[in-house]
Amino acid sequence: MTTKLGAVTLLGMMTAGAAFAQDSNTLAIVVKGLDNPFFEQINLGCQQWLEENADSEYTCLYTGPASSADEAGEVQIVDDLISAGVAAIAISPSNAPAMANRVRALAPDIPVMTIDADFLAEDADLRATYLGTDNYLMGVKMAEEAMALKPEGGSVCLQLGNVAADNINARAQGFRDTAGGGDGIDRLTGENGWTEIEGCPVFTNDQADLANQQMSDVFTANPDLDAFILIGGWAQFAPQAYAQVTDQVMDKMATNELIIIAGDTLPPQTQAFRDGRSHAQIGQRPFEMGLRAPDVMIQLLNGETVEDPLFTGLDVCTQAEPGFCADN
Repeated sequence: MTTKLGAVTLLGMMTAGAAFAQDSNTLAIVVKGLDNPFFEQINLGCQQWLEENADSEYTCLYTGPASSADEAGEVQIVDDLISAGVAAIAISPSNAPAMANRVRALAPDIPVMTIDADFLAEDADLRATYLGTDNYLMGVKMAEEAMALKPEGGSVCLQLGNVAADNINARAQGFRDTAGGGDGIDRLTGENGWTEIEGCPVFTNDQADLANQQMSDVFTANPDLDAFILIGGWAQFAPQAYAQVTDQVMDKMATNELIIIAGDTLPPQTQAFRDGRSHAQIGQRPFEMGLRAPDVMIQLLNGETVEDPLFTGLDVCTQAEPGFCADN
């Protein structure tokens, strides 16, 4: 008998070993960390799929390490799930090279896809498809909004996540190439007037508390900063702390002396946007990722041809055209 499962911890997954027999019909989604509210939207999509497919022979399992900083824990979960014999697996790799190395070593005979974050290009043969955001385009959109607000460029700090997260690095590349007007720019050093300040980029390791501390430190050390770019929404995931940090610079933000562009459009983020605590939000669609992933895995199990990549689109909110962010 198949049991419908929702969010689980690693401990819960490991103690439920019998539930993952070799002939299991479990479709597993493994995210970077259960502590990140962005990934909870993927879980909600998985749960919605379960409700809509109550009579399906398959079940959607959402899991990941307790902390987004636990890269080794995520690799171990994938190892355990593949060894247990799940039907298919969708992975959002925190450390893309490390995850790819382990998947290659396991050589699973089940469909493997990536979701939200992809493997590096040289490891693309390990997965059937990628479902999620066009992350380079997301960086392009961030740069376009920054350039519209600061047409002559300025000093900028990029806030990134994990050093080896392919999706975050792709966004940063999209931002740098677009703002700098080049291709493959490693760091902005005056191109089109944009210069990354000393000490940046900063890496949050997907931790909201660290993200807010970094913002505060950068604002204090760089009173003439022109732009702060949250390549992901980490700081805004802790709305009270984010409000305290942006309180320091609200007067500068009101006159566009300092601009803040942020990734994602979760409810606390759109509230911050409406409160004038960011100038633009570039939103992904994580609920759609979680809702679509089981169907894609079933297609792969059925031997169907699946497009690669499968992009889920973006929502752009600006103060002039708030769009999606006005009511969400």
